[in-house]
Amino acid sequence: MTLGALVDAGANFDELKQELKKLDIHEYEITAQKITKRGIAATEITVTVSTEQNALSHHTEDHHSKGHHGRSYADIKRLIESSELASRVKERALAVFRRLGEAEAKIHNVDLESIHFHEIGSVDAIVDVVGTSICLELLGIEKVYSSPMPTFYGNVEIAHGMFPLPAPATVEILKDVPWRNLGIEGELVTPTGAAIVAALAEGFGPMPSMNIQSIGYGAGKKDFGIPNVLRVMVGSSTNHSLNVEEEQTGRNVSGECEQVAVIETNIDDMSPQLYEVVMEQLLAAGALDVYLTPIQMKKNRPAILLSVICAPSDVNKLSEILFRETSTIGVRVDTRSRICLPRESLTVETDYGPINVKVARRENEVINVQPEYEDCKAAALHYQVPVKVVRDAAVAAFFSNKH
Repeated sequence: MTLGALVDAGANFDELKQELKKLDIHEYEITAQKITKRGIAATEITVTVSTEQNALSHHTEDHHSKGHHGRSYADIKRLIESSELASRVKERALAVFRRLGEAEAKIHNVDLESIHFHEIGSVDAIVDVVGTSICLELLGIEKVYSSPMPTFYGNVEIAHGMFPLPAPATVEILKDVPWRNLGIEGELVTPTGAAIVAALAEGFGPMPSMNIQSIGYGAGKKDFGIPNVLRVMVGSSTNHSLNVEEEQTGRNVSGECEQVAVIETNIDDMSPQLYEVVMEQLLAAGALDVYLTPIQMKKNRPAILLSVICAPSDVNKLSEILFRETSTIGVRVDTRSRICLPRESLTVETDYGPINVKVARRENEVINVQPEYEDCKAAALHYQVPVKVVRDAAVAAFFSNKH
């Protein structure tokens, strides 16, 4: 479905086929056709795999059939690394198969390099994953974002027998990914699809601010009570005027409304000395802000509410730091909107040397001027004057120069 959606969104199918020839696999044929799923026109990709007995047609999202020829993770890794595909295509495809391999290795309690894929090591699965990476490159996609995964239920027969849905590998792959309640009977997300999303998506949640350039629908094999299609929207960021601070930090300082995530956790059993390290690591990893609020918990225990503001794409990464560095066993995540005034960093000359100041504006009007504290502190120590004297001198220097 992912491959079909990307082709439908504009990835050139002939170029895709040419790139796939760089893989040392030849026992297949790939075709694309337009079909309709409950009134929605979508592209269906079909891989016809040749065997000694006959030709078996497989849709790229159906990877549970017992008849597939499997390969080990090490085999697939060598296959991709030895190809002449572009480096980013290789990196993305290997990231997907590594996510799959790690899930299978944990489920079966075996080493990653020796894991043997019964279903997802088949030719059509390799074409699906590598083809998706090729299409992302053909479309010039820099970042991928996903909505939360839809819930579903039922049973599926895999190489090891009948299992309840979601399949064991799917659950393992998506264990840190948010889900939304849909409750459809049938397999909506396969292990391969789960790994593509989990390995390549920057984050899960609302669609980021963007100008949509093309929309594609990829058709699934089965029919449910809803159109079995995957929708892909390709576009560019709406923020075209990044200043130096935005380029370095990734923060939106354009004055437009943007979506941010807020991660919170209550902690009543951790040494206060550890919070400094936690905050430093969170900020170094890209948090927009980190702050502590004293609260009272059950049995009237004094505690700390630890809050982290970040880009939605950084939720999983920053949550991992919280789990690793604090005593928390659970976090809450909310999505909120914020508006930041456009701001820039300037250097002003004072009697105490150069001082960096941060200037916030609204419609070209200066709203706030804030000298950098560390600069003021260093100058105050050097010249043996109060910090507030250096701070006031920096503000005065800014306005006297009419920046």
